[in-house]
Amino acid sequence: MSLDRRRLIGSGLVALAAGSAQAEPSPAPARSSRRAPPTSRPAGALELAMAADAPSTPTGLAIARGGRMFVMMPRFTGSEPVTLGEVLPDGSVKPYPDARTNMSDPKDPQATLFHVPNGVFDRNDAFWILDSGLPEGKGKPVPGAAKLVEIDITQDRIRRVIPLDAGMVADSSLNDLRVDIRDGRALAYITDQGQGGQGAILAVDLASGRVTRRLADHPSTATQEGLVKFVELRPVMEQKGETPAKSPKGGANGIAISPDGSRLYYAPLMSRRLYAVETAALLDPKVSDADLAAKVQDLGEKGMTGGLTTDSQDRIYLSLQEHNAVGRRRPDGTVEVLAADDRLIWADTFWITPDRWLYISSAQVNRRPEFNRGQDLQERPYAILRMRIDADPVL
Repeated sequence: MSLDRRRLIGSGLVALAAGSAQAEPSPAPARSSRRAPPTSRPAGALELAMAADAPSTPTGLAIARGGRMFVMMPRFTGSEPVTLGEVLPDGSVKPYPDARTNMSDPKDPQATLFHVPNGVFDRNDAFWILDSGLPEGKGKPVPGAAKLVEIDITQDRIRRVIPLDAGMVADSSLNDLRVDIRDGRALAYITDQGQGGQGAILAVDLASGRVTRRLADHPSTATQEGLVKFVELRPVMEQKGETPAKSPKGGANGIAISPDGSRLYYAPLMSRRLYAVETAALLDPKVSDADLAAKVQDLGEKGMTGGLTTDSQDRIYLSLQEHNAVGRRRPDGTVEVLAADDRLIWADTFWITPDRWLYISSAQVNRRPEFNRGQDLQERPYAILRMRIDADPVL
């Protein structure tokens, strides 16, 4: 096509036929009516609360009432020096409660930490740590190493250890934790995302130490096959050497409790669905696995998420990993996007403080070597972001 003909087409002229006479030109559109192409609609803003110089991937986050901040760094390879740390005001991270406790020792599994993915504070500000007991982020859990650890942060010492072996299987990979202490009850709920795609939920009576494994063969705790997760505009795929790339597996992962403690919300890591189950049924040994499965509610689409949390209005916060964003599901099922930020890389764990700040960690899991042909693309420090919300935390 000649330059003159391109100009004619661009100016709105129409050629009747090759070599034929030209039609009269149509009026050019007014300059004021021209608009730029649309761009993405803006979301709310997050601010940087802390740049944590963690020595390895910080998936977990917990903040005490006095403001002390802690991060949990699972030992994905076994070589990570620290699995539980306190973030100091300058952003540095020190082993917590001390370096010795962070040195995993199979000969002393109850007193040392192996693989800590998460931890929470209860309403009494006791610090509960979940240790999956994994030797290298995978493999059979070390006998006696899977446990809940209660820490008194006023004295920086371990107060109690509750073994979780009774709820474990050979391919367990415990991931997230919620503790509910109120009205004479002391309970903990734990997600097991599994290493082969099938997960479960553990219910723990903190008073007696009884551990019950539930929903181990239910679709709501399992990887949804055939999905691909996209983070930072790239598919998250495992690949070793020249072997074909494959999506990672991940069963029950994020977990949250309703304000009154009557419902447990949860979701697999590799799934777009959100589920709920009544805690009374989950805890009742008289409710069979089949009857419990029948009580599970599919709450619908919620996007690809990691961590979950709830506020006092029973709204569920969603770590929208594919969008570097924070979402929220209302009780009527409506999902809204509250904020987005390019620094929120692999949005993971939430924490809501009494003064209504919502914190969220940027874990950068998608940049780990196993998803990048052995190359570690993580960049220190790791961002911990926050935003104001209009509700109180669930205590």
